[in-house]
Amino acid sequence: MSDGSGEPAVEAPPVAGRGVRIVVEYCKPCGFESAYLELANAVKEEYPDVEIESRLGGTGAFEIEINGQLVFSKLENGGFPYEKDLIEAIRRASNGEPLEKITKSRPPCVIL
Repeated sequence: MSDGSGEPAVEAPPVAGRGVRIVVEYCKPCGFESAYLELANAVKEEYPDVEIESRLGGTGAFEIEINGQLVFSKLENGGFPYEKDLIEAIRRASNGEPLEKITKSRPPCVIL
């Protein structure tokens, strides 16, 4: 294939994040919507083509799936994920690499 200049056409590199679908299930009555919005904004800033969706979850829930695979669970870890860990998981997913569960978490805010 040629682009008309006699040179072979160069395919555009794949767009990072395209084809990656994230679902975040969170407890709205627990006040976790702000954590979801903060995380969603950070993801969209880094990977504008990622599809991110929210679902209402049960008490204490903040669960994150990438392409149908659970990669983070607040119910298991007790806190919220670090943005850098989620960004790394998205990078792996967009490159077709296997996903690993995020096990590190930052503690939830506690108001005394």
